[in-house]
Amino acid sequence: MDMIVVGSMARFNEVTIIIYALCVLLYFIDFLQNNRKAKKAAFWLLAIVWVLQVFYLAWVMMETGRFPILNISEGLYFYAWVLVTLSLLLTQLLKIEFIVFFTNVIGFSMMALHTFTPSEQQSAAVSGQLASELLFIHITMAILSYGAFSLSFAFSLLYLIQYNLLKKKKWGKRLRRIEDLTKLDHMSYVMNIIGVPVLLLSLILGVIWAYVSLETLYWFDPKVLGSLVMLLLYSYYLYIRLVKELRGKVVALWNAASFLVLMINYFLLGSLSQFHWFS
Repeated sequence: MDMIVVGSMARFNEVTIIIYALCVLLYFIDFLQNNRKAKKAAFWLLAIVWVLQVFYLAWVMMETGRFPILNISEGLYFYAWVLVTLSLLLTQLLKIEFIVFFTNVIGFSMMALHTFTPSEQQSAAVSGQLASELLFIHITMAILSYGAFSLSFAFSLLYLIQYNLLKKKKWGKRLRRIEDLTKLDHMSYVMNIIGVPVLLLSLILGVIWAYVSLETLYWFDPKVLGSLVMLLLYSYYLYIRLVKELRGKVVALWNAASFLVLMINYFLLGSLSQFHWFS
């Protein structure tokens, strides 16, 4: 295949991955909150992903004159397409909704592996560029999740300040300028709902980048372990909020402690990492 065309189709798949990431985020929101608007938007984004995948598969078939499943890279893409197709069918025909989020996390991983793993049709230059772009997307998504967690921490901090003022009965302008406790607690929760799936997808892309670019996967690297601990801490926040139905000071303190781990991971563990030079 012409290398320019191959590079253009790689960009095409990158756009598909971005749309897919937004779809997974919305399905995660629906999974936690039973949000009909998020579910509807996620379904239509998933339908767009399916159409783009069909277009890509048709292009590969026209270029190669065969069905694209004869190597690992092509098999990954077809596998992702099957998962997307099953997700659409489960949603529309069988009304099985909770499984859709987890299915599409797997589909997203397969799609990213296909897009950013070097294939026989890609030159060394194109492969290197794809790895660089994968790293860029990985870092961008990680920073976006950090932004969401930072806002969540700010809401929790305001919650604790407001809680302390109310407990000590310090009425005044400062108390009136801060939002009520219920709203602060809810906004902190919403920011974490956004941050957790974005961080998860970022870590998936980071593992794929390491697989493509590094000779060894540094699973015990301080930055890697720190990021996994972060994901577990914020996931546990959602667990105690949704399953145990905890609210208020305890949840705000857990969120603040999780943010402290985030700062340690970003500044301290990043400097100790063997390959996270961009930290």
